[in-house]
Parts: sequence; C-alpha cells; structure tokens
Amino acid sequence: MEYSFCPKCGGALESKVLKAFEPARLVCSRCQFVFFLDPKVAAGALFKLDGSIVLLQRGIEPSYGKWVFPGGYVDRGETVEGAAVRETKEEVNLDIRLVSLLNVYSYANSPVIVVVYTAEIVGGKLKAGDETLDVRTFAPKKLPWSELAFPSTFQALRAYVSKEFSLDVDLSDFSSAYL
Repeated sequence: MEYSFCPKCGGALESKVLKAFEPARLVCSRCQFVFFLDPKVAAGALFKLDGSIVLLQRGIEPSYGKWVFPGGYVDRGETVEGAAVRETKEEVNLDIRLVSLLNVYSYANSPVIVVVYTAEIVGGKLKAGDETLDVRTFAPKKLPWSELAFPSTFQALRAYVSKEFSLDVDLSDFSSAYL
C-alpha cells in the first residue's frame, strides 16, 4: 500500500471493498474518509520538423536515456491541451499548435493515462530542455523502435507514422513487450 495515513485526520488507512465489482479502496479506520487513488493524466504531442519526427531522449526516470515524444503530466487546473503545448516548450523549446487528437492510451495496473495529439510547429528553435539528454529528428523508417520509453510511445508513434506518412511499420524484426 502506497499510503498509510488519512490526509484528513491522520487515522490508519485500511483496504476495503465498499461496493461489489469495484476495486478495494483505502478507507480511514477513524473517520471513514475514502482516499481514492485517482489516475494521473499525461499529455504529449507528435509533430514533424522538416519532414521528420521530433523525439527527445529522457534525462529523468523512469526510462532514463530512452526516446519519447514531448509530453508530461497535466498540472491541476491546467487543460490537457495546455499541458501538451507547455511540455513541448519545456522539453524541446518549440511552440506548437495542436491539430488533432491522435489517441488516448491506458493500461491495466498503470496509474497513468496518456493523451496524445498531433501538432504543427509555429515557433521556437529545436534544443534540449533541462530534463532532456538529447533531441533529434527521425525519418519514419529510422525511428529507434528498440529504444522507446513506454508502451504509449511505441503505440502512438506507430499510429502517427501510419496516419501522417501512410506507412505501415514493419516490425517483423522487432521483438518487444509493446507489441
């Protein structure tokens, strides 16, 4: 259990099933407050620069050193779209305009929901931000499939390449848990 004490009264949290067909919830043994473990929402964007896809190499955990499109957590009070634009500026120094929703990715036993947009660059100059080891552009056929950070990175890139470049990605030589 990640949390042990109630944020309202400090009582001990216990795992209890409150309703059939729902997962167990953390309930305070003292005040009966139900502490919901809500998911975290992340937002990202995929876009082209000179006909190639912009990816960054993560400079933080998880997946330090792996490649991903610009993105990160949505802050409380921030729109999902605003987070995608902000994270792109922070990580690769580019200003973007969102074009369309690519997809939403979620996985069993993962608290993160990833919302991915397609976008176009409207300003800035490509350079690595403070949580980024490197930033590069990749032709669709040269993407670093075996070095991607997350299942959502893999699935979003696959969808983006199919949509934007009308290419089916041949992954017959690629063995991954992301398939």
